[in-house]
Amino acid sequence: MTSFRLRPRFQHHCSHTPEEIQSMIREKLEAAPCDCIASINDAYITLRIPLQDRHYWSPQLNLSLEATENGTLIRGLYGPNPTVWAMFFFGYAAIGVLALFIAIVGFSQKALGIDAPVLWALPVLGIAALFLYFTAQLGQKTGAEQTFTLHHFYEDTVHNKVHIV
Repeated sequence: MTSFRLRPRFQHHCSHTPEEIQSMIREKLEAAPCDCIASINDAYITLRIPLQDRHYWSPQLNLSLEATENGTLIRGLYGPNPTVWAMFFFGYAAIGVLALFIAIVGFSQKALGIDAPVLWALPVLGIAALFLYFTAQLGQKTGAEQTFTLHHFYEDTVHNKVHIV
């Protein structure tokens, strides 16, 4: 859980069918008050923290269920709310596009023998990218307890111990 990856993930094989896994999750949610809520669609399950306990950095667990000969391959992906993820994606994309254009202009000027003070913006953009990365890591650590809640719910429901990659 405490990885340097922005979106930790796991996968494992389970002897149950996808339908059995979905019904196990439904039963667990209905059996007792839970620290999770779920939306179940075909071969996908999304586990979230209840609305009253959510904050900006609250994670969600997306499960993909793929039927195999021996049961089901379950792929799990921990991540923030999709709008938070999109914000970081667009931040990185903007930094990358700006860095590309600044590098093209700056190195073209250098190749022509002209001063290229615009190249000083590249380290600034690098610092901005590092700032985004460390902000994402801080957010991941802020939501770590809720990530463990989702993970333990999943483990208890499927009756398997899962190792996060």
